[in-house]
Amino acid sequence: MTNTPWTIELGALDNKLGIVVLEESAERVVATMPVQGNTQSFGLLHGGASLAFGEALGSWAAVIHASSLGKNAVGLDISGTHHRGVREGVITGVATAIRLGNTVTSHEVVMTDQTGARLCTVRITNLIVEKR
Repeated sequence: MTNTPWTIELGALDNKLGIVVLEESAERVVATMPVQGNTQSFGLLHGGASLAFGEALGSWAAVIHASSLGKNAVGLDISGTHHRGVREGVITGVATAIRLGNTVTSHEVVMTDQTGARLCTVRITNLIVEKR
């Protein structure tokens, strides 16, 4: 029996963040997010917005993988490193699979600004679980 891979559906927070999905697979998810509307008090992109963006991309990739196994994925661990700030424009996030296993997936999400400068790196691990 072949399981149809899940396709990305934006949630309420994803819509509030202004995320636009450009590419989707278990191995690679690419999306953009505007800086405007996602800044903190000092006018920089909010670190929490970056982590939410990274979690969305990595989790979507994990769910796509899990759905091909007839299962689902849930977040287990996330960490992020902020390399530099940005005040305007659109950032791009690329989630790349590190491991696509039967019980655990790991993805690295690299976020860059419009010049290609790395802004943030997120690593996310998801647990593959039975569907409820």
